[in-house]
Amino acid sequence: MNNIPELFGSLVFNREVMKERLPEEVYKSLKHTIQRGDDLDITVANVVAEAMKNWAIEKGATHYTHWFQPMTGITAEKHDSFVTPDGNGNVIMEFSGKELIKGEPDASSFPSGGLRATFEARGYTAWDPTSFAFIKDGSLCIPSVFCSYGGEALDKKTPLLRSMEAVNDQAMRILKLFGTEADHVEPNVGAEQEYFLVDKDIFDRREDLVVCGRTLFGAKPPKGQELEDHYFGAIKPRVSAFMKELDEELWKVGVLSKTKHNEAAPCQHELAPVYSSANTAIDHNQLTMETMKKVAERHGLVCILQEKPFEGVNGSGKHNNWSLSTNKGANLLSPGKKPYDNAQFLLFLCAVIKAVDEHQDLLRISVATAGNDHRLGANEAPPAIVSMFLGDELTAILNAIDEGVPYYGPEKTQMEIGVHVLPTFPKDTTDRNRTSPFAFTGNKFEFRMPGSAMSVAEPNVIINTIVADCLMQFADELENASDFRTALSDLIRRTIKAHKRIIFNGDGYSDDWKREAARRGLLNLPTTADALPLFTSQKNIDLFTRHKVFTEKELRSRQDIMQESYCKIIAIEAITMCDMAGKDILPAVGAYIRHLAETVNAVKAAGMPVPHHTTETLKRLIELSDEMSASLKLLRANAEHAQRNLGNENCGFFCRDSVLPLMLELRRAADEAETITERSFWPFPTYGDLLYYN
Repeated sequence: MNNIPELFGSLVFNREVMKERLPEEVYKSLKHTIQRGDDLDITVANVVAEAMKNWAIEKGATHYTHWFQPMTGITAEKHDSFVTPDGNGNVIMEFSGKELIKGEPDASSFPSGGLRATFEARGYTAWDPTSFAFIKDGSLCIPSVFCSYGGEALDKKTPLLRSMEAVNDQAMRILKLFGTEADHVEPNVGAEQEYFLVDKDIFDRREDLVVCGRTLFGAKPPKGQELEDHYFGAIKPRVSAFMKELDEELWKVGVLSKTKHNEAAPCQHELAPVYSSANTAIDHNQLTMETMKKVAERHGLVCILQEKPFEGVNGSGKHNNWSLSTNKGANLLSPGKKPYDNAQFLLFLCAVIKAVDEHQDLLRISVATAGNDHRLGANEAPPAIVSMFLGDELTAILNAIDEGVPYYGPEKTQMEIGVHVLPTFPKDTTDRNRTSPFAFTGNKFEFRMPGSAMSVAEPNVIINTIVADCLMQFADELENASDFRTALSDLIRRTIKAHKRIIFNGDGYSDDWKREAARRGLLNLPTTADALPLFTSQKNIDLFTRHKVFTEKELRSRQDIMQESYCKIIAIEAITMCDMAGKDILPAVGAYIRHLAETVNAVKAAGMPVPHHTTETLKRLIELSDEMSASLKLLRANAEHAQRNLGNENCGFFCRDSVLPLMLELRRAADEAETITERSFWPFPTYGDLLYYN
């Protein structure tokens, strides 16, 4: 490996490169644009474009592309070369400020939720100078936003940037009241990425994995994750080689890949980056997912990012660690040594508590996908009921404030391990709760509900906006108070009393919690179909338009896109199940039935008693074959109905009530058939093959 400090960011047009290659005045102007949001002058853009082009060509790039994040959940890019004819039959390499600032991809071919019709093709990409350009696959990638001809946001980055401005504006109002020195507040994000790796040759023999990214059939293997021996276990050489190359590729493009380890399920792993600005973190997570897939292929592996690729073992999430910090380096969610006496921290904490309680629906919607519905509620994934974990100390502090009594909490104690040669170390004041959707982890919140395949832009748009709204309400009240300290104390106490129902430190999987959550009046939205209709409630329309994060038109378009995606995914999975059952499983079971029947007849003809096991297996397979045939017929009809009605607002409910139950019925019969069918007859690799490759 090259020297890592030299390798890191070697393909990024970062501040160091800018400072080296740009004239001082141009660099200062661009820096002000990035830090203050000043308008970008075209003469500055021309100088930056020339420097960027020369640097990229030196690194081997021949093309440039505006790299953006449409509503598909992945990134998009249209590549143009630097090649320009010189009028003499030769070419020169050119790249202008105009080309840097703006591109024109076709906007009608991306999901728009009605914002663009097929004949309305024009759309624009615009350079986002707050995220560094980088080189990928021989092209200069320019992080960009994507909007329609009418100016509506068609991407995930534009609302994110708007929400970051909203939370900055309102947080700065609060800091001004406290006299805290800061010029800017930004949300910081660290997106832990879980994923599965499977052998490519085995993967390619499963139609469900190839088409849908998850197994639609599969009997539980004799061993799953029951022995808890994979989590943090020794990494296989083949996987270790993949991880090593992945780190190097990510470091080149400036992704702060930090932690790697085996996760709980067989062939499941995790990568965690270093915390960074929300905008950069979202870009880097998209790069991480793309790079994982490319590097895996080079090692004869496939990286599966779908949330629940295997039934009965852990699904994959993307734990979204979120906090607020100032440009002076202060973490606004750091309690300090005595959080009870830290009024500024308590106020920001109360803003988050109030935001999560009042907007449970939006947090659930932000992670609502067909794939994530299968994951939520088991195997270390949080339930669909939104609640907050604060730990014993903070909960006790809030209770003391609510009750108006002094807090005499324990000081941080030393952990005694019981072996004298081992060092003592401070005990954390809060535990971790893996069943909590929104957990405080010392100086940040970990939102554990996002699925592994999704962009974390949506959850962070939601978190930024709902916290901004609560900070705005706090600032409105405190700015007009005659006695700031008295008003502050009263506000904190009232907020705790009004919203403490959202705080729950116990087991989120238990049936008791479901009943308790219902008693508290918390929402339970188990599926995407249940959650999405709430997106455009008047409360939510008012929230997003108030902070200029979404217009009502943009909000409704996103609801349409999410509803249609939910139905499309389920319909595709249902049709794939029908193909596999009709063309693979039923013929295979039929062949084994014939084999057993011939065996029975041969044994009888020889005058020998037929083994009971053989006749029972034959009988049960015939029953299961009939059950599969019946479910298959109904499922195909309902899946085709769903495909014909994708634009209908009731399609989601139809998929939930009339497609998914039939998919479960077909799978139940097929999976049982797998367990009693001779291995040589089964038409595709089993869970054992997939989870325990070499």
